[in-house]
Amino acid sequence: MSVAGAVVERRLADIERRCCGGLDTGTLGTEIVGRLRRLVPAEAAFSATVDPVTLLFTSATAEDPLGPATALFLDNEFGQADVNKFAGLARAADPVGSLDRATEGSRGDSARYREIMAPLGLGDELRAALVTGHRCWGVLCLHREASSPGFTPEEIALVRRLAPVLATGLRTAVTAAPPSGAAAGPDGVGLILLDSALRTVSMSPEAEQWLTDFPDGDRQDAGLLPVSVLAAAAGPVPSTVRVRGRSGRWLALHTSRLGPQIGVVVEPARPAELGSVLLSAHGLTDAQSRVAALVIRGYSTRQLVDELHISANTVQEHLTAVFDKFGVRSRRELVAVVLADLSGFA
Repeated sequence: MSVAGAVVERRLADIERRCCGGLDTGTLGTEIVGRLRRLVPAEAAFSATVDPVTLLFTSATAEDPLGPATALFLDNEFGQADVNKFAGLARAADPVGSLDRATEGSRGDSARYREIMAPLGLGDELRAALVTGHRCWGVLCLHREASSPGFTPEEIALVRRLAPVLATGLRTAVTAAPPSGAAAGPDGVGLILLDSALRTVSMSPEAEQWLTDFPDGDRQDAGLLPVSVLAAAAGPVPSTVRVRGRSGRWLALHTSRLGPQIGVVVEPARPAELGSVLLSAHGLTDAQSRVAALVIRGYSTRQLVDELHISANTVQEHLTAVFDKFGVRSRRELVAVVLADLSGFA
């Protein structure tokens, strides 16, 4: 191995160690992006955690000049057709892609490039969905200036190699046991009203208090809402997004359309709303998660067959896989383990 190759391997190993170091999501994202840029240079970066069920952002860090254009990027991500959308990458065989490669060098074919990136002086873009165990737990985007060369196949391969390691680190950070003695939140639910441009129309005092616990709740000091609120409002309405607060408490965002405005309700997440997230943390596929969720609710094999329109043999295959991933041998043990997990996050 050449000296340069040895340096690359050493830096990759350093990133992998940090992903296993028990860091919180904010620190993990900041540190990993910093280390990654020593291998894959970039002028600006964006990283975010996502709800593994809805793929909506739950926290994000965006460097200048990306931050002020957050609303534009969200509109593109959730409201327009374009290349390398994060949701598409999360479901693709290859979860990593560059703008130049997707457009075959014709960047102007991308609405995101024409309307947002080019006016900001940005050129090629490298996006990655951070997937492990069939679920996406975060996304990453590196930008180069318009005058810089595009990302090379070797650089794309490095990010592709690291993506599942980063995903595992984020999954661990998001689903780790909450700290003891977390401060109690406000009484009642909070309500935020936004207009079609994602500008705040009004916010209840309870919502203001809840938002201080959000991973990027300090954005309020700059008059900005947490990215999770903006993403929930920009995404499909109605929807529910689960967010892990800095206190370790889980919060739920419920969106609905109120005439020309979008209402976002903020409240503590109920155990039933966390079940899908915690099942995902064990690497269950969508089909396995559906079976496990119904087993926890007490469904028999016959009821599973009728509800999911699959054969009894398929039910048993999914259950066997679920038992293996949870390290249990029966439905009763599965229910006990999941309920114990949920009680820790209530």
